[in-house]
Amino acid sequence: MNTHNKFNNDTRITGIIGHPIKHSYSPFMHNIAFELLNLNYIFLPFDVPPSNLKSAIRGMTAFGIKGLNVTIPHKENVLSLVKNISEEVSIVGAANTIVNDNGNLNAYNTDVYGVMETLLPYKDKITNSEVSLIGSGGAARSVIYALLRNLRPERINLINRNEVRAEQLKEYFAAKMHFGNFKTYNLFNCPFNDILKGSQLIINSTSVGMYPNVDDSVVTSFEAFTKEQIVFDIVYNPIKTKLLMLAEAAGATTLDGLTMFVHQGAKAFELWTGMEMPVDKIFKALKLHISPVS
Repeated sequence: MNTHNKFNNDTRITGIIGHPIKHSYSPFMHNIAFELLNLNYIFLPFDVPPSNLKSAIRGMTAFGIKGLNVTIPHKENVLSLVKNISEEVSIVGAANTIVNDNGNLNAYNTDVYGVMETLLPYKDKITNSEVSLIGSGGAARSVIYALLRNLRPERINLINRNEVRAEQLKEYFAAKMHFGNFKTYNLFNCPFNDILKGSQLIINSTSVGMYPNVDDSVVTSFEAFTKEQIVFDIVYNPIKTKLLMLAEAAGATTLDGLTMFVHQGAKAFELWTGMEMPVDKIFKALKLHISPVS
């Protein structure tokens, strides 16, 4: 955004709603992108507790806010407050992006796009292979949709602290996407290392290892990995998590969460502005902005 247009009558407002929200890197990412493209937009964080969600979404229309990212804990509850939902939202059951189209609010899930962009370069290795997914929350839903929609693995192992949640996820996607080859495991009561070693792709969809708990990892030894594997951690702060360090020690290919984060943001940016985010420059800026953890 150039200095002459900053905060004038033509400024388009975008932002992110969640609770809490103060640690989000989305404002930094989008405002840098607006500046790089000289767009008269601004991106603001809005801390919205669940009790105020309905009022906040009404305010989006009332104040002419062009677009919002939606994060925890609102990704599911926001669906009843918008006019239209995209195909991926209808299947995943959660949205992370809203576009205000002349008063009509349309919901999308660009997390799915972020996962796809991260994994598509490895499609040949993933298709018809075994995948292990750790976690059964909202992020896991986006991961499963992306896998089944574009990559078609042979089997998906769902590993979670609460196996009932994993079973529910299995039944949900078996019905929604007609994929029956799931196997569920309790994280604390399964041959964890053996399951991982038999997988071509391993994905951590939990927040374990996220700053400030950087010494935590869902896997505790590099012996769980092989050099033929791909290991993807959706956590992006730190960029290189303990999990990825262990995988690297075994020679595995590692994928950090920053790629997913930037590409989900880029898709939202495009939906709001009609323009492509300069992702290469955004990657560089974020890598400098997110302090490396020693």
